[in-house]
Amino acid sequence: MKKSGQIFAWCMYDWAEAAFALTVMAAFFPGFFKGFWCHGTDAAISTARLGIGLAIGGAIVAVLSPVLGSIAGAGHSKKSWLAFFAVLGSLATMSLFYVPKGEWIVALVVFVIARSGYFLSNIFNDAFLLDLTERENSDMVSSYGFAAGYIGCAVLFIINLVMYTKPAFFGIRSAVDAVRFSFVSAGLWWLIFSLPLFLFVKPIHKPDRKPLGAIVHEGLGLTIATFREMAAKKGVLLFLLAYWFYIDGVNTVVAMATDFGLSIGLNMGKLMMTLLVVQLVAFPSAIIFGRIAKFTGAKNAVLITIGTYVLITSIGPFAVHSEMQFMLFAGLTGAVQGAVQALSRSFFARMIPQDRETEWFGVYNMMGRFAVAVGPLVVAMSALFSRYVIHAGADMSPRIGVSMLSVLFVIGGMILWKVSPDKV
Repeated sequence: MKKSGQIFAWCMYDWAEAAFALTVMAAFFPGFFKGFWCHGTDAAISTARLGIGLAIGGAIVAVLSPVLGSIAGAGHSKKSWLAFFAVLGSLATMSLFYVPKGEWIVALVVFVIARSGYFLSNIFNDAFLLDLTERENSDMVSSYGFAAGYIGCAVLFIINLVMYTKPAFFGIRSAVDAVRFSFVSAGLWWLIFSLPLFLFVKPIHKPDRKPLGAIVHEGLGLTIATFREMAAKKGVLLFLLAYWFYIDGVNTVVAMATDFGLSIGLNMGKLMMTLLVVQLVAFPSAIIFGRIAKFTGAKNAVLITIGTYVLITSIGPFAVHSEMQFMLFAGLTGAVQGAVQALSRSFFARMIPQDRETEWFGVYNMMGRFAVAVGPLVVAMSALFSRYVIHAGADMSPRIGVSMLSVLFVIGGMILWKVSPDKV
C-alpha cells in the first residue's frame, strides 16, 4: 500500500479509539459512575472516588509506559503490542455493560483496565508517526490523525446520544440501559475500526523472532539507555517537564468535565450535547492549528493553547452557572484540545533519534500518563478539603477543585517557553 493509504489507515486508529475517549471517558462513564454505581453518595465523595481511581490507573500506566515502549522497540513489534492493548481495552469497555448498580469498585476496576488499554495502545500508535511521514510533515499528519479521531467519536456519540434521549426508538427499555449499550458500541467501534491499521500499516522494521524473555531483558536495558540519553539533552528534559504539567491539566479537564457539570447541578442531557459541540469544534481546530504551526512553529502554537487553558480553568469554574455558559467554555476548550495534543506529539517527534521512536515515545507517554495520576487527585483532594475542612458549599467545592488546574498550565507554559527547538 502507498504511504498515503497507510497514513489513512493509521488515522483510522484515532477514529477508532477516540470513540472510547468521548463516549466512555468523557461522557457516559463519569455521569453513570456518579448516578448509577455511586447512587445515593454525596457529590464530593463520588468525585473523590473517581479522581482517586483515575490517579491509581494513571500511575499504573505511567510505570508500564517506558518499559513497554522499550520492549516493543527491542522486539520491533509495535503492531502486535498495539493490537494486544486495543483488544484488551475494547473488551473491558464492553464488560461495563454487566456491572450491577451500586458496584462502584468493580466498575472502577474495569474502567481502569479499559483506560489503560487506551493509553498504552497509544504508545505504539504514536511511534508509527515517523514510519509514515518525514519529520517536516509530522505536524500536519499528526493533526490529521487527531482530526479523524474527533470526527469518528462524534459520529458514534451522536448515535449514542440519540439512543440515550430516545431509547424506545431503538427498542431499549430505559436511558440507563441505553448508557450500558453505549459502552458496548464504543468497544465494538474501537475494535472494528482498528482493523485498517492492523492490516495495512507496515513498520519500517520487521518484528524480531526473539524469545519474550530476551526481548524483555533487552527492552529493560533500552529503557535505562533511553533515560541516560535524555539526561544529556536539556531541551528534551525541559519539554518533557513542561508536558508533564500542562498535559496533566488537559487530560484532567477531559476526565472530570462531566462530573463537574453534574456536581454543580447541570442537566445530564445538556452536558452530553455540550460534549458533542466540543468534538465538532475540535475537528477543524486541530487542522487549523496544524497550519498555524507551519508559520509560528509548533512550540508557539502550543503556547497559545496553554494560555487559552489558563483562562478556561481559572475563570470558567466560577463563571459557569448555566448550560449555555458551560457550553461556551466547553467550545473554547474544544478549540485547543486537539491542537495541544497533536502538536505536542509532533514537536516531540522532531527531538528524538530516528529508529528509536518507540522507546522514546514510551517515556513521552509515561509523562502524560503519570500526569493523569496527579491531576484528578488534585481535583479530588481540593474538593474534599474545601467541602469538609473549610466548609465550602456542595456547589462551590468542585469549582475550587477544578480551578486548581490553572496552576499546572501556568507552570507548564513557563517551562515550555525556555525550550529551544534548535537546541534539543
